[in-house]
Amino acid sequence: MRGISLTQLRYFIRVAERESMTRAAEDLFVAQSAVSSAVAHLEKELGVQLFIRRHAKGLILTAAGKELLLRSRQTLTALAESLESIAGETQAFWGPLQVVCFSPLAPFYLPSILAGLKRDHPGLEVHVTEAVAGEVGEYLESGRAEVALTYDLALGDHIDRDVLAEIKPYAALPASHRLAGETGIRLADLVDEPMILVDLPFSRDYFIGVFSERGLTPNVQYRSSSYETVRAMVAQDHGYSLLHQLPATDSTYAGGRVVAVPITDEVRPLRVVVASLQSIRMSRRAIAFAERCRAVVAGDC
Repeated sequence: MRGISLTQLRYFIRVAERESMTRAAEDLFVAQSAVSSAVAHLEKELGVQLFIRRHAKGLILTAAGKELLLRSRQTLTALAESLESIAGETQAFWGPLQVVCFSPLAPFYLPSILAGLKRDHPGLEVHVTEAVAGEVGEYLESGRAEVALTYDLALGDHIDRDVLAEIKPYAALPASHRLAGETGIRLADLVDEPMILVDLPFSRDYFIGVFSERGLTPNVQYRSSSYETVRAMVAQDHGYSLLHQLPATDSTYAGGRVVAVPITDEVRPLRVVVASLQSIRMSRRAIAFAERCRAVVAGDC
C-alpha cells in the first residue's frame, strides 16, 4: 500500500461524491483515464472493490468504499489543518472544502462569498453543490459536505445552526397590479387572486402554511420550482407570488417588472443559517466560510 498517493485519494473522493468517473474528471479538470486509473490502483493496492457499477445509473460505494471515503476525508482534512498550523494562524487556509447551498439562496449570496474567500484564502478549494431543502441535511449527514448555507428547513436536531438573518416573505406583484403602489398589504387582500407558487420541497408547505395559519386558502393557479420563472410569470400578470429574497433589479429575464410589497400580517420568517453536524468540529476552512457568509448576508462585504 506504499503506492497510494494523496492525488489518488482526492480523485476517489470526487468519484464517490459525483457517482461518475466522467463527472469527477470534469470537476477535477483531468482526463477520465486518470481518474479511472486512480480508482483501479486503489482497488488493487487495497484488495477490495470500492464501487458497484450500475449500467446507465452511475456508481455506488461498497461497504469498503464507504469506509475508505470516510478515512480519506479525515486524512486530507488532517493534512490541510496541519499545513495551516505550520503556516501560522495569520496565513491563508489550504485544501478542499465541500459546501452545499440551498438553490434559491445561491445566486444572491454565493458569488460574493466565493469572491471574498478567493481573495483572502487563495489556497482554499471550495467545491459547491446546490440542493433543495431535505437534500441539504442529507449532504451534511453523509459527509458529502462539511458546511451548508441554507434556510432552516428540514434540518435534523443533530445539525447545528448559526442564524445569519430572519427574513419575512413579501408579495411579488406585477407593476400593473391594483396594490402595487401600496406600502403594505394583508394576505387576505390577495387570497382570492391567482397565486404562482414556488414549488420546492418544504418551501411549498411554508408558503401554503402562511395562509392556512390564518384560516385562508390561496388560489394556486401555477407552480414552478424556478425562482426566476415565478418572477417572470408575475411580471406577465399571471398572478402574484410570495418570495423572500429581493433581487437588485425589478426586471425579469423576459423584460417585465416585479414590484415587491411588504406583508403587514405577523408572518413567521425564514431563518438563513450556516449549518453543520453537531458531532463534527468545524475545520478552520469551514469557519472561514461561515464568517464570510455572515458578512455577505449582513451586507458588510
